[in-house]
Amino acid sequence: MTKSRSENELTPELALRRLLHAQGLRFARRPRDLPGNPELVLPKRNSVVFVHGCFWHGHDCRTSRAAPNFKVGSWAEKIAANRARDRQQQAELQAAGWQVETVWECQIDQSALIARMVERLRQR
Repeated sequence: MTKSRSENELTPELALRRLLHAQGLRFARRPRDLPGNPELVLPKRNSVVFVHGCFWHGHDCRTSRAAPNFKVGSWAEKIAANRARDRQQQAELQAAGWQVETVWECQIDQSALIARMVERLRQR
């Protein structure tokens, strides 16, 4: 019997949590009292981390899933609304004094990029 994808692969969020924890960074997961419900909050560093899916949040990377061929206008509106909401939530967090980091699902395996983010988090 073959395993499902969820049993074989880590989700981008879980992969990032493991990387940050291995680097000695401690965090809380998905607090409900912050705008946008960031995936990770590092209270001692006054930082939050969002892990965005490339398709759902409109990332223009090469690894993003192809847009569906049906209801094209509806998908475009949905993704545009997600992007606008993301910008608004980031602005609210920054106005409240939080440092905001966003990691795209396509970036999880890019160790140099993650290392730079870890360094920024440590300096706060």
